[in-house]
Amino acid sequence: MDPTPDAFAFSSCPVPLPVGSEITIGHGGGGRLTQDLINRIFRPAFDTDSLEAQHDAALLDFPAGRLAFSTDSHVVSPLFFPGGDIGGLAINGTVNDLCMTGARPLWLSAGFILEEGLAIDTLERVVQSMKRAADAAGVGIVAGDTKVVERGRCDGLYITTSGIGVVETPRTIAPTELREGDAVVLSGDLGRHGMAIMATRAGLSFESPIESDCAPLVKPVKALLEAGLEIHCLRDLTRGGLATSLVELAESSGLSIAIDAVRIPVPEAVNGACEILGLDPLYVANEGRFVCILPEGEAERALKILTDTAPGKSPAIIGRVGSGPAGQVTQRSVIGAERIVDRLSGEQLPRIC
Repeated sequence: MDPTPDAFAFSSCPVPLPVGSEITIGHGGGGRLTQDLINRIFRPAFDTDSLEAQHDAALLDFPAGRLAFSTDSHVVSPLFFPGGDIGGLAINGTVNDLCMTGARPLWLSAGFILEEGLAIDTLERVVQSMKRAADAAGVGIVAGDTKVVERGRCDGLYITTSGIGVVETPRTIAPTELREGDAVVLSGDLGRHGMAIMATRAGLSFESPIESDCAPLVKPVKALLEAGLEIHCLRDLTRGGLATSLVELAESSGLSIAIDAVRIPVPEAVNGACEILGLDPLYVANEGRFVCILPEGEAERALKILTDTAPGKSPAIIGRVGSGPAGQVTQRSVIGAERIVDRLSGEQLPRIC
């Protein structure tokens, strides 16, 4: 009996389409289109011996020291924004998380979720941005994976990066190491990443353009460690901004933190945008800023190092660690009033990283 049309359709094997200008479902099938995407886009950009081996896992010679490992997913919308894009964000996000442990980042893996219909040119721009960011941070992308989902199932492109670094300092850098009397040193101005995303997404324009602060923190952290400072804790100020980060540190350490609003550098354009939109810059996300907490007597040295090495070039000593109440963060306002700084009850700016 002749096969029915449905039976024939089920049993037939479609020939892969020629390379086009958009991602298709075939790019996720593991066949010729997948290999073409890897060979044309990923391998030339992320050129490492581990990738060239085309093995199921990267084989790495690990230096002596403690291991730091981190992973992060990136779903920012839009994919491109003033001062950055999802590619650079994916690299810097994981690199900076490793740096906050005192580690020297070495290797990253990158997983891509691509939406059917994504322009190949867009993917190539993102991948090239990742290459530049990885080169700037001194890390290699040694493993990766790509999956394709149907049109409408994601916003073009999601990226997950995982990273490994070596901790060469004998010091433990962690929230539990905070001590009463420590100074809180902020590496630079606040709020530019979150407000750059919000302005682009909402189609807003301001007299002074706002660009994301997305940047690697390898150089300033390395300089602080090489100076031999007694660093107790480092924390990058991503989702939830400075306020949420400080609350987390106070809760983890069982101590209190007091900050002074007058000392916190917020660009005039960011302040104005926050006032218009009803946002607090203390809670706005950053992607190239961190706090360094260390003994008060070493704060000025840290300030000088950060002035020379940190992105933004506007570090400041903004507060002090106290004995209690445990887990409490307070802020002195410009008029001298004191208020409690708490966590956000929801998401102030969704999809910013």
